[in-house]
Amino acid sequence: MLRVLVIICMGLFLASCATNGTNTKTFKGAMPYIEGTPTHELLKAIPDLDGQPMITIAVYNFTDQTGQRKPSTKFSQLSTAVTQGSDTYVIAALCAVSGGDWFQVVERNGLANLVKERQLIRSTRELYDEEKELNNILKPMLFAGLIIEGGIVGYDSNTQSGGAGARYFGLGVSEQYRVDQVTVAMRVVSVQTGEILLTTNVTKTIASHSKGGDVFRFLDMGTKALELETGVAVNEPVNYAIRTAIEFAVLELIHSGEKRGFWKFKEKEIEVPKVHDLDKIRG
Repeated sequence: MLRVLVIICMGLFLASCATNGTNTKTFKGAMPYIEGTPTHELLKAIPDLDGQPMITIAVYNFTDQTGQRKPSTKFSQLSTAVTQGSDTYVIAALCAVSGGDWFQVVERNGLANLVKERQLIRSTRELYDEEKELNNILKPMLFAGLIIEGGIVGYDSNTQSGGAGARYFGLGVSEQYRVDQVTVAMRVVSVQTGEILLTTNVTKTIASHSKGGDVFRFLDMGTKALELETGVAVNEPVNYAIRTAIEFAVLELIHSGEKRGFWKFKEKEIEVPKVHDLDKIRG
């Protein structure tokens, strides 16, 4: 009987490892890698502009506006629930449109550092460049015709949860899931008029899933106890969900701008997936 229980427990342990696709060696951490997203590929596949120059655009504060902290059932955490560097994802998404042939993104978040460096170059040349050749004069900085604004406006934890389990003669299995969601708002503003030209809101769900099994039996007439437990949990990264939502928002703004005549595609109009399909396009 003991041998049967041990075999069952080993089977549960190996099944959990196989489900997770890992072994003990992978806990050291994988090598650095660049993770792509399906929405990133959609941005790269957007057709070129039809006879129009590249659009100069700036990204100012695209911040966390939720004020949410990491959810915890035991104690309050100081860490924020979402990333504080979402503007980096916005810039990366704009630079990826049509392989970088759509938008000319100008630096604004680090503008103070950029101005200081230009002042340093100018003062150094004035002191040490006696010839003062015209080729050494700094070119004027680009100004943007459009501004991207917005932020992460919502993070709702545990919007849906559930699970199932069964136990029979000390053998038990269980499965649980949980769903959070994050909302991103983005708008395009005209620098000349201050008019909000385009706006969109995108909501992306964040899925977590766990399952496991356990064994508890008394052996040798109740003098010994056998207890084993195994399980695995898979949590979708929050940063991945935010990045996907931001890229989808950029895709939606480009599609809406084409419909309103702000720009034209060189080729046939692209087909943008619906918002509720956002959770289905992860590879």
